[in-house]
Amino acid sequence: MIIKNGGVCSPKGFKAAGAATGIKAGSSKKDMALIVSDVMCNAAAVYTQNKVFGAPITVTRQNIADGKAQAIICNSGNANTCAPGGVELAEKVCEMTGEALNLQATDIVVASTGVIGQKLEIEPFEKGIPLLAGMISAHKGNEAAEAIMTTDTVPKSIAVEFEANGVKCTVGAIAKGSGMINPNMATMLSFITTDAGITSEMLRKALSKDIKTSYNQICVDGDTSTNDMVVLMANGMAGNPVIDGEGEAFDSFCKALNQVTVHIAKCLARDGEGATKLIECNVSGAPDDETARVISKSVITSDLLKVAIFGADANWGRVLCAIGYAQGDFATDNIDVSMSSNVGSVLVCLGSRHNPYSEEEASRILSEEEITINVNMNQGEGGATAWGCDLTYDYVKINGDYRS
Repeated sequence: MIIKNGGVCSPKGFKAAGAATGIKAGSSKKDMALIVSDVMCNAAAVYTQNKVFGAPITVTRQNIADGKAQAIICNSGNANTCAPGGVELAEKVCEMTGEALNLQATDIVVASTGVIGQKLEIEPFEKGIPLLAGMISAHKGNEAAEAIMTTDTVPKSIAVEFEANGVKCTVGAIAKGSGMINPNMATMLSFITTDAGITSEMLRKALSKDIKTSYNQICVDGDTSTNDMVVLMANGMAGNPVIDGEGEAFDSFCKALNQVTVHIAKCLARDGEGATKLIECNVSGAPDDETARVISKSVITSDLLKVAIFGADANWGRVLCAIGYAQGDFATDNIDVSMSSNVGSVLVCLGSRHNPYSEEEASRILSEEEITINVNMNQGEGGATAWGCDLTYDYVKINGDYRS
């Protein structure tokens, strides 16, 4: 069950806060967030696959190598990547956070997002960390969600309830991301909390499997950020028997986790920089699920398709083009493609050939805010879904003066 207005504080024992600390000169927006558990958590994380990565990733990897964490400190406005003294600063931020919360520095997750290559100063943290530590509340998850935003237009959060061995548990999440989104694990950050009792090993197993069908299936602009991070923390305060292996309880947890991450993934795609439309591509009839994932991701990543959707142009040839350069072993001679929205559906390609349709009707369908592209490969049982957005003039405007 989805919790209305839920987020990282929906699970028992989690508190959060967000505040403006002046990281970006002249800005009054919230730019620092703190998430804290009342007790030690088991933890797991996945990170960007970009070979150039931020200093916070180096430090967080070290800190949660033991599968434990109790707090997350995150700033927006500066990525602390390719910046002088970045690792030392990230370590100092963990020390300061630990001191403010009476925790070990090595039990802190540190994350940053924003401009790459500029030095991140310590002064905002000297001001902000004690401020946040004194503000944390079970009612301030939304403030934390606002504080991690950069070019996002809306905060992104959700919480879901589920049962594990008859005990009600909750998974909650916040995320940021609007541009530089092309995860294989984007400037995307996502922090997920749960009060379920589950081991670090099973958390890692669940998260590693989950991102293949959620966060790794979104694309805004084809750029993989240097700072992508998804962190999952479980404090066990729901009181369920600890999930330490496969079984019904683990399956229930994984289902709830996927409900959370797919919702967040769609929010990230929908809020792409300058975007006016969410694009969902469903692939069926592929040789296997992995091939379907590759094909669906290739379609929503195509810039030519993204601009066609912006222009409400049912240019199905661009769909087949994107399928054709996707990696994998599959046939391309019997593909069906339809495009739909909440006002109708049109079959534009049948058997990899043009299917007669009304251009006017297709344009009307593609003028809606949520567009679905259904691809049937007609050669197997594999299926997958990916999410993206249209590519607009505003994307260029936003990124043309991002640092100003």
